[in-house]
Amino acid sequence: MSAIAPLVPQADYSTTTSHKETRSPAHTQEITSDLRDLRQRVRNLEEVAALNPVHGLAETGRHILTRQAGLRDSEITLKKTRLLRWSDWMGTAPEFQSVYKCFADACGSGESTSIRSDETKALIIEIDDLYKKCKRIAKSLKINRPSRCLTSPRPSLEPPPREIADAMITVYFRCFESANRILHEPSFWAEYRRFWEDPESINTGQRLKILLCIGIGSSLHDESGPDSELRGQVQQWIYTAQAWLSGPLEKDRLDLPGLQIHCLAMLARQIFSIGGDLVWMSMGSLIHRAMQIGLHRDPKRLPSMSILQAEVRRRLWYTILELLVQSSLDSALPPRISLEDFDTEAPSNNNDDEISESTTALQTHPRGTYTSTAMQLLLIDSLPSRLRIVQLLNGLHSELAYPDVLVLTSEITSACQECNKFAVGNKSAGVTAFHRNMCDYLVRRFLIPLHCPFTSEARTNPLFHYSQKVALDAALALVSPEPDEHFSRLIATSGGMFREGLRYAMSAITLELLVQAQEQRDDGTFGTSTRQLDFLKQAVHDITALSWERIRQGETNIKGPMFLGIVLGMANSADKDALCERTMAQNARDSLILCHDILETRARAVSLPSPNNDSLTSSSIDGDQDAFGLDLSLDFFFPAVVEW
Repeated sequence: MSAIAPLVPQADYSTTTSHKETRSPAHTQEITSDLRDLRQRVRNLEEVAALNPVHGLAETGRHILTRQAGLRDSEITLKKTRLLRWSDWMGTAPEFQSVYKCFADACGSGESTSIRSDETKALIIEIDDLYKKCKRIAKSLKINRPSRCLTSPRPSLEPPPREIADAMITVYFRCFESANRILHEPSFWAEYRRFWEDPESINTGQRLKILLCIGIGSSLHDESGPDSELRGQVQQWIYTAQAWLSGPLEKDRLDLPGLQIHCLAMLARQIFSIGGDLVWMSMGSLIHRAMQIGLHRDPKRLPSMSILQAEVRRRLWYTILELLVQSSLDSALPPRISLEDFDTEAPSNNNDDEISESTTALQTHPRGTYTSTAMQLLLIDSLPSRLRIVQLLNGLHSELAYPDVLVLTSEITSACQECNKFAVGNKSAGVTAFHRNMCDYLVRRFLIPLHCPFTSEARTNPLFHYSQKVALDAALALVSPEPDEHFSRLIATSGGMFREGLRYAMSAITLELLVQAQEQRDDGTFGTSTRQLDFLKQAVHDITALSWERIRQGETNIKGPMFLGIVLGMANSADKDALCERTMAQNARDSLILCHDILETRARAVSLPSPNNDSLTSSSIDGDQDAFGLDLSLDFFFPAVVEW
């Protein structure tokens, strides 16, 4: 029901305006009083509308909003036999069609081949040669990486020297355990010391747990390069752990240590881009195993257990839910769990060294106090909202009504503000920039897919301009976190959820840049009002620099930087229609030159086998991108006709 209709019925206006008889002074004073009261009530409504735009809309406007939904059946598409992800759908905005056309024309697969100049033809030949060289080097680099299949029945499970291992374990606990509470630190260190002092007493599961922690920590510590021997070892450990988890369900798989290894493997796969885009499938097995041993029930409802075991179970359950909701967002598939499916309470706000097997009573710290569990508790606060988002986005029969979007946006924004407030207030207590960035990233990135179905509508329906703003603000925040060396390295090297968030941000920012540039061309202000446009261009330059760094750190797909170069070229053109194919070809050529130089530098650092050059097709290099490539591949930006 409309909020305005009961206050100002249409019939009252018709009756009032049709009366012609003379009014008495008393009656006139009464009308004046009524009008004054009506104006005050309208002002009150305007204030409410400012807080929640839906409340201030007429019934027809609200009807338009409630009719909007997520992806319709006609929009369901497969990409490489899989459903498109939300980052893929964002790339289908009509504003990008001109980018595709320019790319195709520059690459020789468009329809404008008849107008090419001799200079452009020479550039096309140079581009073709550079692209093949890049693909050849990329293929050689991938040959050196370990196979998906274990190369021997007894793969090497030896750690690096202890000094290095100690440093990497320390990095793991300082950074990753803040958001993903998987291990009880004192218990782990006791096990770790026994691993070095009496290795024969350590079983395979314990060894894998230790090696995975070393590997995850090495992602922020190892400076030897993306093709180093250590990185290859870590990848082999991840494959071994995955094989161990897939083996017969013996007792050492279906218990808390087994679930800890499973969580570590899920995290490591995303950090090292080993099937990072397929984590949603593996999360199904993990959540089922967790429920099989009762993690979805609060320990108070289970047989008596120690305080330590109860706290570890609660922490582990919410870590699994966090991994699950993140994988659901990135895969555009349902989370397969709801709030009604579990009653496990949040863990206590305590440090690990305050809990042991002998603990019989636990004094919980106030929520405003920083502990080793505090960041997880902040994530748990927003979990219902984020779970609701993926249910609405990815549910088979769900509809994403705009009033729901506004409510969820408010909840996610409040969660980000609480994270920042907590981090600022506890900086001296131990909260680092990495902690704040990680918490903010895992929560804020949900805003972009949430508003994705509505941002494209904003061009023709001003009711959705708010979605355009929210998506852009979230994207800019994701690509400009608080400076931190470890977090910058994580974003520059990792795949999975860490890559997908950047894809969301890249799509939102480049889309807004193209839209604003075209709006300025249309209203004649291009080149005169440049502040906002320059700001967006700088953001795209920053993303381009990040894409170069990702190639240095292990990515082999080069389409992302080329796409960004073309977008910048279009945004800098005063007349989009007059943007000549030569300029586009130059942008593509310049991008490929830098890509080739980076890949060649990496190739010189390792001993490369000679690849088979007979199969240098697009699929031979790009088709395996999610297995190892730390890419912002943007394959969805390029139509199938673009074959080089």
